[in-house]
Formats: sequence, C-alpha cells, structure tokens
Amino acid sequence: MPKRAIIPAEFKQAAEALNMSPGILSGDHLFLTGTAGGDAQGQISPDPEAQFRRVFDKVALVLHAADLEMDAIVEMTSYHVGLRDHFDLFDAVRLEYLNAPYPAWTAVEVAGLRREGAIVELRVVASLAANG
Repeated sequence: MPKRAIIPAEFKQAAEALNMSPGILSGDHLFLTGTAGGDAQGQISPDPEAQFRRVFDKVALVLHAADLEMDAIVEMTSYHVGLRDHFDLFDAVRLEYLNAPYPAWTAVEVAGLRREGAIVELRVVASLAANG
C-alpha cells in the first residue's frame, strides 16, 4: 500500500510552507508529525495547560481527517522543555483525552523546540485497525 498524506484544511498552509505532512498513512498506521501547542495563527500561549490542550486538539484534527479517534493512538512520544515543572499537569490533561488501554508513551526532556515559547511537542502513531 503506498503512503498517503493526511492534511486537514486547518494545516494546509503550514504543511505547504514547511513541505511536510501533518500525517502519513502507511500500511495499517497513521504517523503524525510532532505538533506544538500553537493556535491557528501560530501563536503560543504562555499558559502550559492551554498549550497541552491545543496539542491534543491538533492531534485529534489530524486523526479525524483520517476517520480515526483518539483511541486509535497506539504510541506517543512527548518532548518537554522543563519536564519536571509541568509533568503532572501534562499527565492530567493527557488523561482527559485518552482512555484505557492507554498508548505506549515516552516522555523526553529537551533543551528546546522549534517554536519559540513551546514547552511541549507531541508525536503519535495511530492504528487503522482501531476502526474496525
């Protein structure tokens, strides 16, 4: 099966400007590009909770464009600037979006992210088998 880009309308301009796909369908999985908590205009809130919610909402947009729900996520990697400062809050928000059985998860502390002011970036892999 050839790979296919998943580009929700909300991400079309950014995808074209960055020459990337928000998601790639390959085989039985959807691989999502890492996403930070910026809004539609690319603005990053200084509020960690707002960033965390925006990250999960953006992941949901890409999943929905592939007719998947959050329960399709099988693996996630989160990259954090100041991980210990906000891990508990991130985890609480994560649990509002995800249900058991929870995806495999690796949380990594990093020195910085591409988006100025971003404190988290989330990358996920989802299974198409979750649909059916």
